Amino acid sequence: MIRDDLVLYVEAALLSAGRPVAVDEFVAMFEGWDDAPGRDAIRDAVTVLAERWRGRSLEVSEVASGFRAQIRKEFSPTISALWQERPARYSRALLETLALIAYRQPVSRGEIEEVRGVSVSSSIMKTMIEREWVRVVGHRETPGRPALYGTTKHFLDTFNLKSLEALPPLAELKELEDPPPDLFTGIPDVPGAEEGGPESPGTSSAAPVPDPGTNGNAGTD
Repeated sequence: MIRDDLVLYVEAALLSAGRPVAVDEFVAMFEGWDDAPGRDAIRDAVTVLAERWRGRSLEVSEVASGFRAQIRKEFSPTISALWQERPARYSRALLETLALIAYRQPVSRGEIEEVRGVSVSSSIMKTMIEREWVRVVGHRETPGRPALYGTTKHFLDTFNLKSLEALPPLAELKELEDPPPDLFTGIPDVPGAEEGGPESPGTSSAAPVPDPGTNGNAGTD
């Protein structure tokens, strides 16, 4: 049976962290205790907490970096009014480029351009790298040694994914050259967009991409 005080400490840690907390971080938190819980006990405590939160506005989400306390997505549109800063808006071109990297990684910029049929602007690549969604994972051994791009753990955390296997399946697609309107359909809080890089507020062609849910004690990034 899981100790109730362990569940309460896990709850306090998730609510105060404002970010995903890894199991190893929980273990380190209890270092020095005579009866310090192990990894399995921590996971069991998280499971008990998630069950206690069932039917409430809070939920526990497991993402790539660990466990995160967040507001259930049905409450986010209303709760987001508490923060005056509007979420950044990203274009369809950026989301399509990000989708190609996510599904075809490692992939070069030239290969992305070949699939999309248009050049990828430097601002799009810069935005994705600055947001820490994408990083250079290597170089292709061809003339010029073009950089190869892949997604990051922060990308998974942002889009509420535990791993790349949790991406919406594309098995029904024969060719990415004919992509659906939004390759991220099914991922929370990522509607489609139209053209260009980050847009100014009020531009209808762009899509807001906040961090999914809302941390128990903080707003989005």
